[in-house]
Amino acid sequence: MARPLTAERLTIDIYSDVMCPWCLIGYGQLTKALSELEGEIAAEIRWRPFELNPQMPAEGEEQEAHLQRKYGRPAEEGARLRGQMKAIAEGAGVSLSYEGEGEAPPAMMWNTRDCHKLLTFALEQAGPEVQTALKLALFRAHFNERRNLGDRGVLLDIAAGVGLHRAAAKAALDNPDLEARVLAEEAQAWDMNISGVPAMIVEGKFLIPGAQSPEVYVNALRRVAEKTRASR
Repeated sequence: MARPLTAERLTIDIYSDVMCPWCLIGYGQLTKALSELEGEIAAEIRWRPFELNPQMPAEGEEQEAHLQRKYGRPAEEGARLRGQMKAIAEGAGVSLSYEGEGEAPPAMMWNTRDCHKLLTFALEQAGPEVQTALKLALFRAHFNERRNLGDRGVLLDIAAGVGLHRAAAKAALDNPDLEARVLAEEAQAWDMNISGVPAMIVEGKFLIPGAQSPEVYVNALRRVAEKTRASR
């Protein structure tokens, strides 16, 4: 198809949780799609909160025990599914594997409310590019480094590492108004019938659910761009 003279700029709001491997995979596939669409479509990506386990205790829970309890699947099936996900992730250009030194510590699940508060703070104070840098740093800390994302000291180190002011980030974690905004956005997701992640909302109204292939994202974004141009 003939490309427009200037790239159509679209906003993509991604509802996701840092604990969600499919969210990282979906982002990897979306990145591949946007590379294919370079010069045709440009995207502003904003991350929106969704907690898979809002009642997770502060001490977290071992990942395999959590998944067995939540989904009732045997350990053997869990190992098989993790192997499949890792292969899919590699194809998407991302990694779910531990990359630290020595023996891998246990994979854990953490309460991510503070993660989402920092991500909301980053978007409001520093913009979408810094927010995406923070999101990717949190993914890396969780999947590749197996750091404790329930520890505020760890979160503040990660925030400072992407250029956010540490004291301001600490204040954000203690800000009840910010937490209220996170909860309001999560409620909005449920109002839009988003019950799983990733879920991408393009231009505020077109939903792309789940982690799709780059081809699906390319076709969907092209359709949205055409509708956006036609509505002007």
